[in-house]
Amino acid sequence: MQKINKFILSFTISIIDYLYRGRHFQRFWVLEEIARAPYFAFLSVLHLRESLGLRGPEHIYLMEEHFAQTINETEHLEYMESRSGNSYWIDRFFARHLVLVYYWINVFYYWVAPISAYHLSYEIEIHAADTYAKYLWFNDWNDEDIWRIMNDEIQHFQELHKAMELIK
Repeated sequence: MQKINKFILSFTISIIDYLYRGRHFQRFWVLEEIARAPYFAFLSVLHLRESLGLRGPEHIYLMEEHFAQTINETEHLEYMESRSGNSYWIDRFFARHLVLVYYWINVFYYWVAPISAYHLSYEIEIHAADTYAKYLWFNDWNDEDIWRIMNDEIQHFQELHKAMELIK
């Protein structure tokens, strides 16, 4: 599954990078809009499992982490909005339709293969940190907000790695 995750991610990144070349904050906004979907999906499945009496020992920890991650990703989204990342209707249209598909894929994926779902999100968070690092390197090394967001993304992939270890 990890090879499939990496292939799908590479393909999707290629498309987004092509569509948003030279438009950093629009790309960041689209990526942050999409980045929240897995955490919402994970929470939805965890709530469903809890309702069905399928709660495991790691359940509360995972719910707390994923809720905190959704809040953090929303803060990133709001920052990108403050930088006009969502100023074009086509970007909003693209992101909001893509996020619907991605959310439901993650709900199904997390239900049937949670470690693989975490791995996909893990790879996405690594890509996000790398994307922000490249922006800092080539554009504005002193942008403290982007530094903070990049560090948040690093923390997210570390938390996802811990989640994968917990449920093995």
